[in-house]
Amino acid sequence: MTPEKLQSIAFKWFETFNNKELEKLLSLYDEDAVHFSPKLKMYKPESNGFVTGKEALREWWKDAFERLPSLNYKVKSLTANGDRVFMEYIRTVIGEEDLLVAEVLDIREDKIIASRVYHG
Repeated sequence: MTPEKLQSIAFKWFETFNNKELEKLLSLYDEDAVHFSPKLKMYKPESNGFVTGKEALREWWKDAFERLPSLNYKVKSLTANGDRVFMEYIRTVIGEEDLLVAEVLDIREDKIIASRVYHG
């Protein structure tokens, strides 16, 4: 996959996430996609930070969008090659300190098969 195609998927990811378009966001993912986030580990300790599949992603993001209506991601940089996009962005929520986030998307056949979030 070309770096341009990978980046276009990443930009669509940011657009749908920031617009809270849950079904469009989920359409970017493979049915069996795996997602890791330290926030998941904090809010759902039994998950150990992981969710698998679109239904689990739907529940996680629906909850986040309801809890944090001002949640927004501002792109700082994207690096794409092979089958991976490395994204750096600023997580903003009204009333909370901004958080620098790094996230890696693994993409196969135009679908995100895995995503991993890293932050302090």
